[in-house]
Amino acid sequence: MAELLTAEQMRAVEGTAITSGEVTGLELMERAGMGVVAAVFQQWPELGAAAQRALVLCGPGNNGGDGFVIARLLRGKGWEVEVFLLGDPAHLPADARVNFDRWCAMGEVYELEPGLEPSTRRATLVVDALFGTGLSRPIQGLGATLADLRDVRGTGAAMAPGERQDWTPLIVAVDLPSGLCSDSGRVLRDDAPGGPAESPEAASAAADLTVTFHARKLGHVLAEGPELCGRVVVCPIGLEPRRARGGRDDRVTEVLAPQVPAKGAAGHKYDHGHALVLTGGFGRTGAARLAARAALRVGAGLVTLGAPGAAQMECAGQITALMLRRVEDGDDLSLLLDDGRLNALCIGPGLGLERARDLVSVALDADRATVLDADALTAFGEDADALFDLLHEGCVLTPHGGEFARLFPDLDDRLAAPPDTGPAFSRVDAAREAARRAGAVVLLKGPDTVIAEPDGHCAVHAGVGERAAPWLATAGAGDVLSGLIAGLMARGLAPFDAACSAAWLHVEAARAFGPGLIAEDLPEALPGVLRALYA
Repeated sequence: MAELLTAEQMRAVEGTAITSGEVTGLELMERAGMGVVAAVFQQWPELGAAAQRALVLCGPGNNGGDGFVIARLLRGKGWEVEVFLLGDPAHLPADARVNFDRWCAMGEVYELEPGLEPSTRRATLVVDALFGTGLSRPIQGLGATLADLRDVRGTGAAMAPGERQDWTPLIVAVDLPSGLCSDSGRVLRDDAPGGPAESPEAASAAADLTVTFHARKLGHVLAEGPELCGRVVVCPIGLEPRRARGGRDDRVTEVLAPQVPAKGAAGHKYDHGHALVLTGGFGRTGAARLAARAALRVGAGLVTLGAPGAAQMECAGQITALMLRRVEDGDDLSLLLDDGRLNALCIGPGLGLERARDLVSVALDADRATVLDADALTAFGEDADALFDLLHEGCVLTPHGGEFARLFPDLDDRLAAPPDTGPAFSRVDAAREAARRAGAVVLLKGPDTVIAEPDGHCAVHAGVGERAAPWLATAGAGDVLSGLIAGLMARGLAPFDAACSAAWLHVEAARAFGPGLIAEDLPEALPGVLRALYA
């Protein structure tokens, strides 16, 4: 897993390197500019074949300093380069001012005024070096510029090199598209009465390519970030890995691959765990059957459906490899759980609120690895603390946005607040605090799925860009995810690892199947995904 950094953490990494004497700020700026130019030519090789025309937009901070380096390097390759600066050069930071002066020895710097539309400058490449990771408030006065970058983004990139015209530029952002919050992935809009007369949609630029340094930032994978950033390339600039500080685990990692143990040749089915999935009543068993099928497909040795008597015939007519036991009430469940080989539970999909209230406490009292989803969460929407008192460290909660709002209304309110009203509050912050309160792993569903442990460690699985799987927006997909987690925990994975791996497999199965996907297809796509992992 690769670490995702906040703006503050990135500043600390750079500051440590500079303070130690390993590198100077000026050297880091030069490496950053070189990295952007190299990434541009790798992304669009045709730009390196002949000199082109570039427009470089520089901001008032060190991001602008990177822009001056890029302009100088492109000019050195014979490019025609036009540079605009926002703000007074006298106020530039020291390193940025050095690179401003170096560029001035080669070419002009024009004042960036409101109304400039980059697409009208007839450049092949537009470099957005206005604002990077340090931006914490809405950009004012550049609505036309930002809107133009958003409007033309993707136009040039969609054309073949020979078809591209000089009015369809390619756009590269340095660190982040300007106007995007580095820590939350949300656009910094100013919608308050009396605010600048800017369209909220024009509050951020967008890019075909974003080049960031040392590590991805949270804003690249959360909320609106993936859509606005385009392809994200990480450029190493010679910095050491971050050293964590403080008592809690403040890491945020990106889920890049799953942990799925292979089965040994001499193994027995009970060596791979026995998962129990509880169903709802008659007409409400489909969600649990989806979860159970997923648990079996991901490798659990046995999977049992626990159904009330009225639903047993419905289940029996739909299953073959799954087992079926009657679970009418809490007493039946308690008796069933006397079998210690049942080592993982999945509770909630299609369960019904009344049945959930009866069974959840009994299930949790058994102290087995447990996934709680859907009705198992909604049943406690009026008294979340009662649920939290029952939870143990072997639990995983898998709320979607609505269920999260019922359990953690104050955190949901903070997520809904405009990102410029205070310190950035992201889905990572929300999931981390939710896990701390619950004392259990929380998987907050979404294209940017966030998995958090009570100790503060978080992971993000972003089903976006090359890993986008829009077909998962279908009924029952979340039930399959719950079953995958339960199946992996039955096989011995820790709750956090099971949740991270399940999120990856969930998306990979959807990508393997493609358009037309319905939830029943996800477990059937898993064998191909697993074969590729084991190859």
